[in-house]
Amino acid sequence: MNGRSSRNGFASRPANPERWVKAADNPPRDAGAGGYTARLTIDVTPALRGRIKIAAFARGVTVADMLRELLAREFPPTSEGDPS
Repeated sequence: MNGRSSRNGFASRPANPERWVKAADNPPRDAGAGGYTARLTIDVTPALRGRIKIAAFARGVTVADMLRELLAREFPPTSEGDPS
C-alpha cells in the first residue's frame, strides 16, 4: 500500500515496435529551434561531462551547439547514402 501509480508512458514499450520505429521517418509537428529532429544520448563520466561544459562555456557556446559542430566536422556529409 504505497500509493504508487502505474508508470505507463515514459518507460513502457511501444505496442507495435515496427510502427514506432517507422514513425521517426515522419516529420514532427514542431521541429524546434534549428530544425533538429533527432536526439543522441551518450554515457560519459561526470569528469568528462564537466570538461565538456567548461570548454563550451569558455567558447561562449552551448554544449549542444559545440557537440553538433564537432560531430559535423568529424562526420561530413557524403554523397553515398547520406540523407542530408
